[in-house]
Formats: sequence, structure tokens, C-alpha cells
Amino acid sequence: MNRPCTIVIPCYNEATRFPFDHFMAFVEENPAMHFLLVNDGSKDNTIALLQRASKGREDQVGVLDQAVNGGKGEAVRAGVLAALRRKGCLYVGFWDADLATPLEAISQLTTVISGRPELAMIFGARVKLLGRRVDRRAIRHYLGRIFATVVSTVLRLPIYDTQCGAKIFRVSEETVALFQSPFCTRWVFDVEILARFIQLRGYNMQLVQQSIYEFPLEEWRDVAGSRVRPQDFVRAFFDVLRIYLRYR
Repeated sequence: MNRPCTIVIPCYNEATRFPFDHFMAFVEENPAMHFLLVNDGSKDNTIALLQRASKGREDQVGVLDQAVNGGKGEAVRAGVLAALRRKGCLYVGFWDADLATPLEAISQLTTVISGRPELAMIFGARVKLLGRRVDRRAIRHYLGRIFATVVSTVLRLPIYDTQCGAKIFRVSEETVALFQSPFCTRWVFDVEILARFIQLRGYNMQLVQQSIYEFPLEEWRDVAGSRVRPQDFVRAFFDVLRIYLRYR
């Protein structure tokens, strides 16, 4: 079966957090979807869980085992590069392992990007609007707004939410270039992807803005056990500075 979209899910010590039953139910109900689960040098039983998810469904659920922990960005990069080698893959994306963004949103994002050929990428955005179920802790929301404002200023790109873990890209030579080389940061590789894209587009900001779409998610929830701490935002600001100095 042709599966035109691959979703990479990076996993580090997710043996007790990965919603296995929910994931398997979605896989069963959506045979056209393809997933690549990346074990990022986990020290618990994550790899066994991922192999269990793939067993008997290898053509729909792949597993990439990275023996050494390289961080989320490197796990995503390795997974995306592997996915880009799949024949017939039209779209590739990545999703957080806690499924804070429901997997059902994948079809919503792919519907938008497939209907708009000018788009190179589409990102989920956590916007708490009436009629949407976005459950996010206040401290993380406000720190996120500050961070997004800084990123928007540095990149000169009016983006609302750079760090939502739900992103899909149209497969092209440009996409390969975005993920070809290691990221210079472990914490905010999402921002570095944008910086690389701006560079690839010759710093033509009008063209850049026409090629990116932010999709307000219908549902997102803060999942207990997140490894992101408020103090990590301080480190993230320094990483943004490193990105600015490299890609300006």
C-alpha cells in the first residue's frame, strides 16, 4: 500500500509515557498512515515497546534505534532523513511521543498542505480559542509567548508557535537540505529549521511567509511528566542567539 505521509516520533525514556493503546488503535484505523518511531538512546524499556508496536505491522510502523542519546533534534533529523528515502513519500513530519497533539490532527494538516501547492510546511499552533480544547499550564503559556516574540523578532518572521511538536513538510530537495546537516542546538532545533529555510529562500521574507502555514489545533493538552522545565527557557534564549549568529 502506498503511504504518502510518514510521521517521525522521537522517543527518549518513554516506556511509561508513550500512549501505546491509543497509538495502536489509530494505526489500526488508519492503514494509509506510516510512522517511524525513533529510539533516542533510551535507558529504559522504550526500544522493546517500540518493537512491540511494529511487530507484524513493519510496513506501517518502522523503528529506528539510535544507540546513543543525541537529543530530540538529532532523533528527528535521523528519522526524517530515513523517511525521505521511502519511495512515494510526499509528506514527512514529526510528532511528540506523548501525543499532546492528537494523531487525528495529521489528516487535518495534510489536507491543508496538499490543497495549497505553494506551502512547503505546516505547523500546529496552540491557540486557545473558543471552541478549541487547548489545555496548557499558564507558566508554560506565558513563557512560550515571550519566547515566540523573541524568535519572531530575531527571524523577522511573525510566527505564533515555533515549539509545538506537530509539524509536516512537503517532500522536496529543499526538505532534504533542511535536515541534511546536524543542528547547532539541542533545545530549539525547530527555530533552526526556520532559519535554514529563510537562508534557502535567499532571505526573501515575503516568499518565506507564503510558504509556511500555522494551523490552530482543535485540541492540545499538557501531558504530565514533560521534561521541559521553566529554566530550560533560559537556555533556549541562548540557543536562539547562537542560531542568529550562524544564519544572519
